[in-house]
Amino acid sequence: MNLAFLDMGMAGVLQAGLIALLVGLLVVCLAHLLLSRRLHWSDAHEIGWSWLAAVGIGAGIDTWHLFYMAVIPMQSPVTIRRVLSGIHDPDFLGIRVFVEITAATLGVMLGWALCRHRRG
Repeated sequence: MNLAFLDMGMAGVLQAGLIALLVGLLVVCLAHLLLSRRLHWSDAHEIGWSWLAAVGIGAGIDTWHLFYMAVIPMQSPVTIRRVLSGIHDPDFLGIRVFVEITAATLGVMLGWALCRHRRG
């Protein structure tokens, strides 16, 4: 996935976090409106599945890159160069993953609170 639309540095981290927050809000609202009543989900099911989808969508590619870099042995400069060339802003990858997961969690919880408030 190409993340070239994100800025470099902390500005890109904040943009990625905002995107993950909006994904979390959208996913939990869609789950509440479309799935929760049909499948008779409890609040825990709604939050859990929404969180899993939001983190997968909002932070999935960056989390995969971070995991891949931890698992693949980086013993040659060619391997390091090849892996880093496919990552948008590798200097801020770790903080971007943390912010995306935190923002997706916050988005799911805010969306759940809004849907719960509307429900009564």
